Amino acid sequence: MDSIFEYVGNTGAKLKVVGVGGGGGNAVSTMLDSGLKGIDFIVANTDAQALEHGRAPIKLQIGAALTKGLGAGANPDVGRDAALEDQRLIAEAVGGADMVFVTAGMGGGTGTGA
Repeated sequence: MDSIFEYVGNTGAKLKVVGVGGGGGNAVSTMLDSGLKGIDFIVANTDAQALEHGRAPIKLQIGAALTKGLGAGANPDVGRDAALEDQRLIAEAVGGADMVFVTAGMGGGTGTGA
């Protein structure tokens, strides 16, 4: 199967892709599998176990104090609060980028709320 992604060369812009929650993490894994280069891939999740199995080189566990690493339980309010808890960590991770693309599935807690 041909990749749906095509990287056309280095534009000089610093690109970062952030996958939030399980759906966003899966999207980032698909992009990594396609062989994209020259992009910083980051995943952020409240679920520590999902982060452990993720393929992105930069992993952010958000809301650890709030969720104890157990996820947002499909509650977007918990996802939002987790992102607020670690907004400085998130800002540092995306710092220096010219463009940041955020991918997330809508329906769970972390991707929907964060």
